[in-house]
Amino acid sequence: MSASLDLKSLVHEIGPGFAEAADEGDRGEIFVAENYDTLRAHKVFSAMVPSELGGGGVPHRDMCAFIRALAHYCGSTALALSMHQHLVAAAVFNYRNGKPGQKLLEKVAGNEAILVSTGANDWMASNGSVEQAEGGFRISAKKPFASGSPKGDLLVTSAPYEDPEEGWQVLHFAAPLASDGVSLGGDWHTLGMRATGSETLILDGVFVPEEAVVLRRPRGTYHPAFNVILTVAMPLILSAYLGVGEAAAEIALTQARRRSDDEAMPMLLGELKNQLTTAQLAVDSMVAITNDWNFEPLPETANEILVRKTIAAKAILATAEKALETVGGAGFFRRLGLERLLRDVHGAQFHPLPEKRQHLFTGKLALGLDPIGVETVPKMALAAE
Repeated sequence: MSASLDLKSLVHEIGPGFAEAADEGDRGEIFVAENYDTLRAHKVFSAMVPSELGGGGVPHRDMCAFIRALAHYCGSTALALSMHQHLVAAAVFNYRNGKPGQKLLEKVAGNEAILVSTGANDWMASNGSVEQAEGGFRISAKKPFASGSPKGDLLVTSAPYEDPEEGWQVLHFAAPLASDGVSLGGDWHTLGMRATGSETLILDGVFVPEEAVVLRRPRGTYHPAFNVILTVAMPLILSAYLGVGEAAAEIALTQARRRSDDEAMPMLLGELKNQLTTAQLAVDSMVAITNDWNFEPLPETANEILVRKTIAAKAILATAEKALETVGGAGFFRRLGLERLLRDVHGAQFHPLPEKRQHLFTGKLALGLDPIGVETVPKMALAAE
């Protein structure tokens, strides 16, 4: 990426074209493939890779801002992009702190490789089956919520493995989506975010070499790696939803100005502003905690992020719903665009951790307990069968 690339300008250069296709993509459940081609042409996928590794060296907070602004034009593109970028962000933190990450970052910078994650649905227990094979493992699994998978190059995921000596573990690894045995489920038929291409990835005896396994951890208990993953990921992901919520509020304000004689309108707009501000403060605080990768990777840090994620998600949902109330019956028509935004923001509640699971995590941590524990592994989504 050229050091002169200005993400603030770029988003408004490419965004209007994305907005023109957003409704069609939603109606037809069409993945934002052309938008991905545009992002790739501008080297957005490698934007956060450190410059010494061939990337753009863009700060984490700038990518959050880019995703947030992009969501005003197309929420599905912004959310799918955030899923790639959170994997890059975790690798950057690890690289900066002497842990494995450089090879992945070099792959992204080398040819704008697009990363696909399934981590939220897997959480601490993961799913699938693993058989040891010569030089590595054979892995079979169904991995839902693989955003961007129709254009993805490299799957970053995990699977549970019963080690003969050490017992149950979870193996974290990367595998090319072009590998034998990898296929798309074609099952992304959803309430919202319909153009993210978040299909179930099906792994059928996929070979993963031993050297591709970057982490082995005990299954079903909290692991320090998530202190990094949660802290860098949630600000990026919630930035996408915040941008959608802001777009909904903008529609409401525009429509409200046409009905300024409605005696209830000032009250509705005041309530809308409070909900939106709550969401903005929560997301801005998440970005500040991550502090461009300058944070302590502690459970307490991850907890602060998760608390704010719940606050942000609830406030974003409330913002979109208040926007609909403000607009009134006109908002019920698809042509206004608010209906799609309202459906899209509902996805925020399913990212780690859903509200009640966050409460449990936070409360157990306050008591000095393992914040997850095998008995509290959340089933945050129904895996495709």
